[in-house]
Amino acid sequence: MDHIVKILDAQNILYNVKQFTVEKPEGFKFKPGQAIDLTINQDGWKDKKNPFTFTSLNEYPNLQFTIKIYGGSKEGVTKHLSELKPGDELIISDPWGTISYKGPGYFIAGGAGITPFIAILRELNKRGEAKGNKLFFSNKTQNDIIIQNELKIILGDDVIFTTTEDKKAEGEHRRINEKFLKTEVDDFTKHFYVCGPDKMVAQISKTLEKLGAKVDSVVFEQ
Repeated sequence: MDHIVKILDAQNILYNVKQFTVEKPEGFKFKPGQAIDLTINQDGWKDKKNPFTFTSLNEYPNLQFTIKIYGGSKEGVTKHLSELKPGDELIISDPWGTISYKGPGYFIAGGAGITPFIAILRELNKRGEAKGNKLFFSNKTQNDIIIQNELKIILGDDVIFTTTEDKKAEGEHRRINEKFLKTEVDDFTKHFYVCGPDKMVAQISKTLEKLGAKVDSVVFEQ
């Protein structure tokens, strides 16, 4: 079932990331990690559906989406979304599953791949259950790190931010590869949650299996 909702607020939280607050349909429920198909309710855009994951929690009065705005060959829906204002309408589907939390483990994200994890980590933090999870978050530069301060608050020392193309920035600059995982992972029997560019997800999931992680514990966004 589709729902027509209005944008209530839209603001940049990074130079290329926008946070949208939209109306929540009556009775609408979802689980952290789930997504919807989103369409812009305007002529010429209604046939263009894109999946986006919630970054709000189910208890919030409105829905929140944190969306990276792409240009170049990926421009289109996200670029037009960035131009929308409060009062403009979107069409959203009922929620469907992407990544679901199965228990303590390691979250591995590249760039906008953090977005499916945001609601999961916020929910764990609310319940006091974030401890026992670790996050490895890779970005090109310091300016690309989404909600860095909040992630530090939720996970403390259990988050590693690594910027692979910003060697002058403080912190790590390693790529998340076999050497990194051997160094930073204490227990390969735990759950692994992986999301990011397709190539990164494929490489990391293959490496994790090689290092002993069970295939069904390597959960990546479909």
